[in-house]
Amino acid sequence: MLLRTILIPVLVAAGAAPGCQGRLESEGDRISVVAGFYPLHYLAERLGGRCVTVTNITPPGVEPHDLELSPDAVESIVTADLVFYLGGGFQPAVEEALPDAEGELVDGLGVVSTEPAEGEAVEEGLTIDPHIWLDPARFAEIVTAAADGLEAAGVPTSCDVPRAAHELRTDLGELDDEFRTGLSDCDRDLIVTNHAAFGYLAAAYGLRQEAIAGLEPDVEPSAKRLADLKDVVEREGVTTILTEELVSPDVAQTLAAEAGATTAVLFTIEGLSDQEVAAGEDYRSLMQKNLETLRVALGCP
Repeated sequence: MLLRTILIPVLVAAGAAPGCQGRLESEGDRISVVAGFYPLHYLAERLGGRCVTVTNITPPGVEPHDLELSPDAVESIVTADLVFYLGGGFQPAVEEALPDAEGELVDGLGVVSTEPAEGEAVEEGLTIDPHIWLDPARFAEIVTAAADGLEAAGVPTSCDVPRAAHELRTDLGELDDEFRTGLSDCDRDLIVTNHAAFGYLAAAYGLRQEAIAGLEPDVEPSAKRLADLKDVVEREGVTTILTEELVSPDVAQTLAAEAGATTAVLFTIEGLSDQEVAAGEDYRSLMQKNLETLRVALGCP
């Protein structure tokens, strides 16, 4: 079966064939979208609004890297009008199901500049650092491809996806400005993180990242790595070791205790907990919390 993966932003005409589009508008049908994990779910809902039903294939509390698909989840990928995912080995189970997919496919990593995976991450199957959503400007680059995918899948023109795409890019641009302003004059520029999820964010705002683990968060660091990090923390005057919401903080807490530092959560935003959903949190609100955490950790005025 031919995979209709959209790899570069293209102009798409009104969407589906006129007969299909008319049926959607008259009957109030929605386009079915499967998103590989939460950030793509957020983006698809922002773009499609009332004209889409978006299924996040990664359950709350599950690391997207480690996702295993149930038969029902595989079926949802196969039958969806649009599958929105990140390739490069980020979610192998999702990529394995794609050859049977009947709808449109959009790989977010195919439309943005990326960095290659290195070291142990390659051994675990990653070829690209996938964490593009943690740089708002880079995340904004995939909006056009996602919008094109929705139109190709037959979303009604009445939902005005191009306008939603413009609004979302503007919103992400404003978030990028907040980070640039908020991190522009800090005492330190080094962040020590639980795993190497924040490379794109660091590069975007003139920071350096030292990670306890690599791109795969469940890879245990060696004793030498921890000793080297302790020396770095003490030499650089790092006050805060940054942990994550979906990964055990035990190693980071041990490092912090040995180096005389504290810990704080820096959200990878790979998924929302039930509590976060109930509290009305979303991608933007958690990114703003990340900004405040970074400002404290880096000694920004």
